Amino acid sequence: MSDQHIDPAGNTQQFRAFANAREQEAAAKPKKSPLVPIIAVVVVIAIIGVAAFLLLQ
Repeated sequence: MSDQHIDPAGNTQQFRAFANAREQEAAAKPKKSPLVPIIAVVVVIAIIGVAAFLLLQ
């Protein structure tokens, strides 16, 4: 038969250890810069603009 007593402190401690580990992992990972997608969009817009200019001449 299973134990009817559940230790809430044990679960809380396990959760806190899990949460702290996740925070440390997130802090260790470098943040991704949105610079690359912005440059890609600007380049695509420039190419479309040059193509439209050449086609309308």
